[in-house]
Amino acid sequence: MKKISLLFVVSLLVSATCFGETNKASVSGTTSWSWTVNASRLSRCLELNSAQYDEVTMACEYFADKLLKAANSKKEDLRSALVKKAVLGNLKLMREALNTEQYKKYISLLNLTLQNKGLNVYLN
Repeated sequence: MKKISLLFVVSLLVSATCFGETNKASVSGTTSWSWTVNASRLSRCLELNSAQYDEVTMACEYFADKLLKAANSKKEDLRSALVKKAVLGNLKLMREALNTEQYKKYISLLNLTLQNKGLNVYLN
């Protein structure tokens, strides 16, 4: 039991370093996001094989591109819809690439990261 709880705590700590996102204000007062994923850390965290690594890397690039499009949206309601669509698209791609255990881990990492970066407000 002790090992399981330690593993859970370590995975949560690692999740903070698995994803990176910078939220910075521009001169005009709008917010722009830059979402990058450290694929090697994510690979270690999810214990990916080489075929999965390639699929996950492509899914993360897709996710970053969609979030950038959402960030460039001028309307708040459209931005919310685009973020939601990006997250759901990313989850669909990850579901195809990962096994059940890896997918559950990924969902917890993604939820924690979205919450830490303040993007979860767009998912309501």
